Amino acid sequence: MKKLFVIAWILVFSARAWSAEDGFVSIFDGTLKGWDGDPVYWKAENGVLVGEVRPDTLLKQNSFIIWRGGETGDFELKLEYRVSAEGNSGINYRSIEVPGTKWALQGYQDDIDGKDQWSGQNYEERGRTFLAYRGQSVVIPPGGKPEVSRELGDRAELQKKVLKEDWNQVHIIVKGNILQHFTNGVLMSEVRDEDPEKRMATGLLGVQVHVGPPMKIEFRNIYLKQLK
Repeated sequence: MKKLFVIAWILVFSARAWSAEDGFVSIFDGTLKGWDGDPVYWKAENGVLVGEVRPDTLLKQNSFIIWRGGETGDFELKLEYRVSAEGNSGINYRSIEVPGTKWALQGYQDDIDGKDQWSGQNYEERGRTFLAYRGQSVVIPPGGKPEVSRELGDRAELQKKVLKEDWNQVHIIVKGNILQHFTNGVLMSEVRDEDPEKRMATGLLGVQVHVGPPMKIEFRNIYLKQLK
């Protein structure tokens, strides 16, 4: 219990320091200004971006709230999230809107879930699906499938770094074709995408509520640093 308290205190202290870091800009001001999502599922409450699926609003397809302040090319993103035990969510970047389907994105995703399954992996929504599982550094060759180049750690042990139903820090670093997902300061997955036909160099940023059982996902302290 003492260890968890110390980790939580460090996360709070670190989050407060993000705004002072060179080049990081807040993209969430505690309201939905600059964000576009289905009001059935998304709201701003007490300075937190909240996505919630209730028993009477179950989804037939995943739904995103999209940041309309620009696109993500080479960038760093820092934020905190808290997800319910049955929750499934993700942070999409370098993504495109799905034609004819409102609030749907296709592209890279830093996966989030409350069931100790997918957190930290790189999943391409509506695309090539699983690019790198937690604990993997992969290379994607032209026209090919992901190939593991090295292990970042044991998948189950890395999952233990994720706090359950509590606030976790995410740091995404994307430079060129290198995509890195960190959770609570630990590198969870890494992708080098060498497929020129399928990789994306720029695109939209958004966060997700997922099909399945009722769930809740919360985001706060969302800071973006554009690298070029």
